[in-house]
Amino acid sequence: MSSHREAPEISKDPVADNTDVYAFVSPDKPDTVTLITNFVPLQDPPGGPNFFEFGDDVLYAIHIDNDGDGVPEISYMFEFTSRITNPNTFLYNTGPITSLDSSNWNRRQFYSVTRVEGNDTRSWGTANANGRLKARVLGQGLACPPCNIGPRSTPNYGSLAQAAIHSLPGGTSVFAGQRLEGFYVDLGAVFDLGDLRPFQNLHVIPSPAAPGVDATKDLNIHTIALQVPIEDLAGGWFAPGNVSSPHAVIGVWSSASRRMATMLDGYGDPPSETGPWIQVSRLGNPLFNEVIVPMSKKDNWNSRAPLGDKAFAQYVQHPELAGLLPALYPGVFPNLAGLTAARADLVAILLTGLPSGIIPGFQNYTGPVQADQLRLNMAVPPTASPNRLGLLGGDLAGFPNGRRVSDDIVAIELRAVAGVTYPLIDSSYKPDAAAGLLQQFEDSQQGSVPGPGRYQATFPYLGTPADGYDTPSS
Repeated sequence: MSSHREAPEISKDPVADNTDVYAFVSPDKPDTVTLITNFVPLQDPPGGPNFFEFGDDVLYAIHIDNDGDGVPEISYMFEFTSRITNPNTFLYNTGPITSLDSSNWNRRQFYSVTRVEGNDTRSWGTANANGRLKARVLGQGLACPPCNIGPRSTPNYGSLAQAAIHSLPGGTSVFAGQRLEGFYVDLGAVFDLGDLRPFQNLHVIPSPAAPGVDATKDLNIHTIALQVPIEDLAGGWFAPGNVSSPHAVIGVWSSASRRMATMLDGYGDPPSETGPWIQVSRLGNPLFNEVIVPMSKKDNWNSRAPLGDKAFAQYVQHPELAGLLPALYPGVFPNLAGLTAARADLVAILLTGLPSGIIPGFQNYTGPVQADQLRLNMAVPPTASPNRLGLLGGDLAGFPNGRRVSDDIVAIELRAVAGVTYPLIDSSYKPDAAAGLLQQFEDSQQGSVPGPGRYQATFPYLGTPADGYDTPSS
């Protein structure tokens, strides 16, 4: 998964598990950037009686680095509070929920949004840092929508979700609540010794070739989404259309933090929490901690800030997966097997951004500081007909230029690790033919993947969550 249950400790803490981050110039509002971070992975829609929600004891954040120093100049912080309407029922709702203030809805959730500004070198947006930071509450008491229970409990879910899009000062919009999982992956194939459908006939333990399986198509996720004017993120130096300007590029990642100390009283009362916020999860580029970082170091990576990611560069330069592919698919990747040089192409994609001159008319370079961030060039306009392979498909508005909700991250990163991008820094290298064919799904598999309803054309862009009544339990 992109970052679902990707580390031993965070797999035990789903409300703080940061699963996916997206950053893209909004296709329907190109003077804004949409920032999305998802939590609470692998939600089975019929998940009652205690349906999914954000953690009231978790501090969620989206961070923006707009000067390439590896620390955030802007952070948006989110804190949630749950309220019970009827303390005498076990039910999530006692009748149809037809509005966000419906008396039938028993467990509601609200949140605040705070924008933190300043060169945050110590607290990562979670404290005042001795006056160096400026914090401004943009909204509070903002309502989340309910989970999508079914046609009787949430009979017009689209209107409930639309009502949960809130306007903040300065033209910013925000949404926090359940959506359909946007990340698509043949999960069973990936973790069954990389038995990648539809190429399993070439595997060292072969079986007949068969179409890929979209393992997440009926699962939900909890989304925090912001749509922010570009000028609010660029630090005052943005020039529309100037793709070559370093001021056009921002780095984006998100995090989840918990209080340092939690004390249980043993009598069923809520835990007491104290101390500073401590980061327990973070995510910039998809699949970084999942596939690049060794299991023994994943929890440590989740606790650190991007500024220190040079310590993990060796795993980017020599990714384990690049050695596994030739072993799992004998004779299929001979050129990759012979590629022993440090992977400068992957370092550029994941840790520094691509400098000018590598791809004509494009750059998203943030400088020499190595940090795992989604790097978005905000001067690149949205594409009218997006290619789900992003830059590999000739679409400059797609990953690794930020990340759109429909970008095929697994296929893009599989191809990159398999050597497709190495000629960007060594033109003499010829990728194996199979490297450029790696994919999870074929367009002929029950229609195109991702399937209809996965996304929507307007904010927050992820589709209506699957409801518990009509979706079979996984």
